[in-house]
Amino acid sequence: MDVNDALMCFGLTRQESTIYLALLSEGPLTGYEAAKRTGISRSNTYTALACLVDKGAAHLMEGTPVKYTPVRVEEFCDNKLKHLEQMKELLQKELPARTEAMEGYITVSGDVHIADKIRHMLETAIYRVYVSGESRVIEPYRELLETRALGGLKVVVITEPPFELTAGKVYHAQRKPGQVGIIVDSSTVLTGDVGKGDQSSCLYSGKKNLVDLFKESLSNEIKIIELTGKD
Repeated sequence: MDVNDALMCFGLTRQESTIYLALLSEGPLTGYEAAKRTGISRSNTYTALACLVDKGAAHLMEGTPVKYTPVRVEEFCDNKLKHLEQMKELLQKELPARTEAMEGYITVSGDVHIADKIRHMLETAIYRVYVSGESRVIEPYRELLETRALGGLKVVVITEPPFELTAGKVYHAQRKPGQVGIIVDSSTVLTGDVGKGDQSSCLYSGKKNLVDLFKESLSNEIKIIELTGKD
């Protein structure tokens, strides 16, 4: 992901992000100057500049000719995040809540979406979380696991050495490359393989038979590790 892609995550189009970067680099520019520096047609440049103003990424400077000045990226991003947080609160308040347990089977595809699901599971766990997987897959969540464990959540991890946590319990065992499995509060489970980009796939479910099967498998493996003293 380059800076253009990152800016597009904050609601800018590719042309808008290109022009915004030019404003940040060059300082205030007229529409003609922005078009000349970016190679974007003048008509598209003026449209993009107007959108940047509407989206809070630029301001108009009074004078002749009119120039556009960028909003600092920290301010622009902070404002976007605050606005999205407000929209999140509105949606949570206004949209109907789903109260029943998630009983179906859902396929979560792609490393990005799987990572989002894992992080959400870890952040919303209430009582306990069991994580099994290759250490390089679990490593990005080390800090979150530490934080949740220190906050009182029961955290148990099965992975290869030398992975350790200062809080929580870690059992050492070999894992298959890309393997990951998580069970949260004995209610939902995610299991599959990652590391293949968009081709990665995990199964997510609250189906009792899958949850119980996964929980029993982890429990048996932990018993074997403890009995054999491999940890």
